[in-house]
Amino acid sequence: MNIIVMGGGLVGVATAWYLLEGGHSVTLLDRAPELASEASHANGAMLHASHTEPWNTPQALGQLLRWMGREDSPLLLRPAQLPRLMGWGLGFLRYSRPHHHARNTAVNARLATYSLQRMRELEAETAIDYTQAHNGILKIFRHPEEMETARASSRLMADSGVRHETLSPAGISQREPALADIQAELAGGFFYPDDASGDARLFCQRLGEKAVERGLTLRLGESVQRLHVKAGRLRAIDTDQTTLEADAFVLATGAEAPYLARQAGLRLPIKPVKGYSATLPVGGLEAAPRLPIIDDGRKIVITRLGDQLRMAGTAEFTGYDRRIRPQRVEHVLEQGLANFPALARQVDTRQADQWACLRPMTIDGPPILGPSGIDGLYLNTGAGHLGWTFAAGTGRVVADMIDQRTPDIDVSGLTLERYQ
Repeated sequence: MNIIVMGGGLVGVATAWYLLEGGHSVTLLDRAPELASEASHANGAMLHASHTEPWNTPQALGQLLRWMGREDSPLLLRPAQLPRLMGWGLGFLRYSRPHHHARNTAVNARLATYSLQRMRELEAETAIDYTQAHNGILKIFRHPEEMETARASSRLMADSGVRHETLSPAGISQREPALADIQAELAGGFFYPDDASGDARLFCQRLGEKAVERGLTLRLGESVQRLHVKAGRLRAIDTDQTTLEADAFVLATGAEAPYLARQAGLRLPIKPVKGYSATLPVGGLEAAPRLPIIDDGRKIVITRLGDQLRMAGTAEFTGYDRRIRPQRVEHVLEQGLANFPALARQVDTRQADQWACLRPMTIDGPPILGPSGIDGLYLNTGAGHLGWTFAAGTGRVVADMIDQRTPDIDVSGLTLERYQ
């Protein structure tokens, strides 16, 4: 088949890779001049099955109300967005009920575990260097009640094969000496030995290069303008340069997916949620951490990428505003470096590379994969903060669906049918 993949981030490139493996003729489109230019560019750099809880936790309503309008809050709802979020927001809160949240955490954990297996296979097959490390991930807590809530989620995820080890504050310092200075502040933590880390942008671009060697046609700097649906089938798309026909299309444009889907008469329950990151040079600094760390209370992730340290976090409901707000980046740096007082004295935060992106968040948490209900149009979108973790798995699953093969994992809770 001749297949067009719309979206040049991790999810789109991984989908194109697996479709090429299936013997298809594949074209990948993206509006940016290079791959991984948007949400895949400077994310948290973690490949984790350990952090798959949807953001709409049972505590979400209280947090949103408490933090509304506060620039220093990890979960920020800008009041101007309230009218645009009413319907979706009520659903977001509905799915925050404990039984919904537990079910969707299990769905995400199942997909993440599968995806990390596929990622290891891709790494072995392609020999791509993306500053990867397979050293596990450490999650830390300052309050016992937060740790107990996370313990319940870890037990739930363990049913999907996500192994974890409980650590005392002293055990955390032993595992990661860079945290020794704050040991007295910690209640404990968990270590997830099967998680990994790496530069998502490097991986995406290098996998794209190898895909081109296998026959992928890249059309970069070209924006999709319109979807042509006739008699219930997507037959062609207009770009800002031409009209393209194909036998099948994959919508993997992240936060833009709802806009394009609406042109085909399809409403996707996805909203953009802005996240920020800051990347600091730390080469030669002994106080810098070696392990990837999730600071659960501050909603910050910290990842070592060679001689750099990436700090990322926050969830900001601000519509399609892509502006980098310096105050929010400063907050990420402040919260991340609070874990490493010695390092904070050594680094110059003015050297940090700043980044912001829009992550596509579904109303319930898991991504939306597979048939759209419109012949010829398939979906691979809505991964939220887990696009890097899910990319290989969702790419394989959607390629299997297009080839009418039964995916290797149970896809219940992952398709559009769950909303019907």
